Amino acid sequence: MKDEIYNVAARYGVVVTLVANSRLYVPARLRVEMVVVAGALDAADDWIAENVRAGDVVVTADIPLAARCLTVGARVLGTNGRPFTEDSIGGALATRDLKTQLRDSGIHSRGPSAITPKDRSRFLSKLDEWLELGLRER
Repeated sequence: MKDEIYNVAARYGVVVTLVANSRLYVPARLRVEMVVVAGALDAADDWIAENVRAGDVVVTADIPLAARCLTVGARVLGTNGRPFTEDSIGGALATRDLKTQLRDSGIHSRGPSAITPKDRSRFLSKLDEWLELGLRER
């Protein structure tokens, strides 16, 4: 979904901060700040959680990171286009924990579903809505 994020952000003239454990390709023409973090497996998540502010838009499939970002008032969008909210995050965390327990006990389930055209459309629509809302609030 990075290309979609870059395109929507360019249309609104906002900066994207990409946080990862290693340098990733970023098109030169875009306003993208690349933050490379070293250290533990969750170092990128920790950096995001420590630097996110109320009103920021965070895109992640990581449910614990989504919960951390919601606590400071960020808007959090899953890569499938579904927003994480205060109302939905508890159920998402519980489902994640249940699936982890099942995997740990030897019960294998399929991984996450592939992104569908409907997911992509929902993602773009919500990202567009939130960026527009954020610019109006500022």
